Amino acid sequence: MRKEKNYHLTDPTWCKGCGIFGIFAALKKAAVTLNLEPEQLVIVTGIGCHGRLNNYFRSYGFHALHGRTLPVASGVKLSNPRLSVLGISGDGDAYSIGLGHFIHSLRRNINITYLVVDNRIYALTQGQTSPTSEKGFVSVSTPYGSKDLNLNGPQLALASGGSFIARGFSGEPKQLATLIEKGMKHNGFSLIEVLSPCVIHNKVNTYQWFKKNIYNLDDDSNYNPKDKMKAWKKLSNEKKIPLGLIYIEKRPSYEDLVFGKEAKPIVFDDLRVDVPRLEKIMEKFK
Repeated sequence: MRKEKNYHLTDPTWCKGCGIFGIFAALKKAAVTLNLEPEQLVIVTGIGCHGRLNNYFRSYGFHALHGRTLPVASGVKLSNPRLSVLGISGDGDAYSIGLGHFIHSLRRNINITYLVVDNRIYALTQGQTSPTSEKGFVSVSTPYGSKDLNLNGPQLALASGGSFIARGFSGEPKQLATLIEKGMKHNGFSLIEVLSPCVIHNKVNTYQWFKKNIYNLDDDSNYNPKDKMKAWKKLSNEKKIPLGLIYIEKRPSYEDLVFGKEAKPIVFDDLRVDVPRLEKIMEKFK
């Protein structure tokens, strides 16, 4: 008689070798370093392979609609500014259907840390070309090669008024954890794009490919991440992809401007249930 394999209920659904494992490890390390209690952190995910991440992380979590990660994360943060709010999207989730929310969150400078898992393909839906796929990329949706220019998320963020822009690599979880820590400490919107290979559907942008085409700005003592022109120049280099802290500036967050120094939660009174009133409403449905 064949024995059935006993799967644990929390076994991740990601493919073996998926870059999200590295992101998951980095996020756990960052949470420990920041000494975050589970009830202090909210992780909002969109639709994509990354969307399962908050199922396995001990914190509050919300699985939003496709492209709607940032509206939900913004609502959580503005309802209770004392919470640490982390949004996670894929390159399609963030830079396609969610692109409008992305730009407005940047200019508002809401105090959210936003991880964009960039594997340069729509992985969950079996390998279609995404906004970050390079021109000429062959996929099931572009069998003759993509005719579109690829979108550069961090460069767009810089042009849209981003106050913290960084890029990590899932193959370097230690550096990624440090970037997440810095992003969550930053007072304002923090974009961290994470290069994360899809080992099933993208046979071009592999771990080996990324390692040959990335370089680390954090190792350059002459680079100043407060210099916007230098940051733009680095992001405009099409030959090599910069990792690390690319740009940072200090300016008031949206919450600073709305709430001032007294960032008190505004939801608790609203969430108290008026039992007699609720019972009266429910009577109508009997």
